[in-house]
Amino acid sequence: MAEILFNKSGVPLIAYGNSYQATTTGAPVEKLRKTSQPKNPDEDKFLVGGIWVSDWSGNNDFPTIAEAIINSVGVLNTGLKFTRNFTLGQGIFACKVLDYDESGNEILQRVTDKSLIGFANSRIVRRYLSKALRDYLKFGCAFVQIMMNATGDQIVGINTINAKYCRLSVANEFGVIEKCVVSGKWPDCPAESQYQVLDVLDEYDPVYDLNQRRWGNRTGGKSFIYVIKDSWGNGEYYSQPIWWASYLAGWIDIARSVPAFLKKAYENQITWKWHIQIPYAFWDKQFPAQDYPDIELRKVAIEKYMDDIELNLCGPENAGKPIFTFFEINPSSGATEEQWIIKSLDNKLNNEQNLVTSAAANSEIMFSIMVNPNVLGAGMPGGTYAGNQGGSNIREAYLVNIANCWLDRQDILDPLDLYTRYNGAEQDVEWRFRNTVLTTLDSGAGTTKTLS
Repeated sequence: MAEILFNKSGVPLIAYGNSYQATTTGAPVEKLRKTSQPKNPDEDKFLVGGIWVSDWSGNNDFPTIAEAIINSVGVLNTGLKFTRNFTLGQGIFACKVLDYDESGNEILQRVTDKSLIGFANSRIVRRYLSKALRDYLKFGCAFVQIMMNATGDQIVGINTINAKYCRLSVANEFGVIEKCVVSGKWPDCPAESQYQVLDVLDEYDPVYDLNQRRWGNRTGGKSFIYVIKDSWGNGEYYSQPIWWASYLAGWIDIARSVPAFLKKAYENQITWKWHIQIPYAFWDKQFPAQDYPDIELRKVAIEKYMDDIELNLCGPENAGKPIFTFFEINPSSGATEEQWIIKSLDNKLNNEQNLVTSAAANSEIMFSIMVNPNVLGAGMPGGTYAGNQGGSNIREAYLVNIANCWLDRQDILDPLDLYTRYNGAEQDVEWRFRNTVLTTLDSGAGTTKTLS
């Protein structure tokens, strides 16, 4: 229905067929720039039940903020999950390294111990690996719970505690972090009954540390925390996730801002298609004031007339339909009078540059987590970030990812190595990953299995 502004005499001054409303929600918040890198043990700490705890960033809320950032940027969230998936490959297996070939590749012997095979394929191990690597990639560190039997001579469980609920104690005078406080109340300080304290295994040699505790009869029925950190970060307590650099550089903000801007632009843009200019004299002839006993009745008649005009101009069924108007020529001046003028309004909204900026931000985020954007189909067709998105380029990028994740794989395998060695497995038993590697069609197969 047309919206019409009348003067006090009932003469329409302006009319438009569709209204728009501009809305703004939310409020700017201060960007978190500080990660948890305390300069000394006396900074950024608080007391929980007699234990001095190091907070995770200035407000002890880094995991909460990091997760909110990740969930708000599709390319970052997908990129991290992709990194987790190719790092895990197709699972693990136990083996022994017999020798190395001329190219330096390991010659592996599969271990036939059914207990180890069952352990590697169990849900417990799969669950541990996926959750530990999730926290490792999202937050820079993971907290692995090692659960002992009643006598303390066997490990009976391995579990990843959600990193959002874990905080480390301030190191002692020898620089050793001794405790991990687990609570669902962070970032607030928990009350006495709202947290659990677990001993942390020494980062330098956790296997020796656990054995030493067993020799001292301090393992029976207990659980310990094995902390996995990304060694690239230099935080004394909590390591930085690798993607954090793209946030500090502003690329994540750009990736979030562009779609938000485009959404507001589409919501708030003026989408009028036609500008119809009608002379005042037309209304006096079409709707003479003397024919209407009430001004309001004349307004209703004009509104209906304007609605009919809009219906005849808009809609796909009216595409190409002509409109006929009539006007007079003043015999004295030769000027046209009472002429309708209909103009098409151009849409000035141009989002091409915004899309280019968004694509650049997406590429920078992928670079920060060392993923080639082409692997996920994010390569740009032209410009600075252009790349060949062919199959060969994608396969090569994927192989680089597999080769590059060796250290991360060893980090998350270390707790499993502790598990099996402590429980009596042979000392030369090692864990390796299975990978599915894409090949070209001319090789005779779409995929091949490799071990690493």
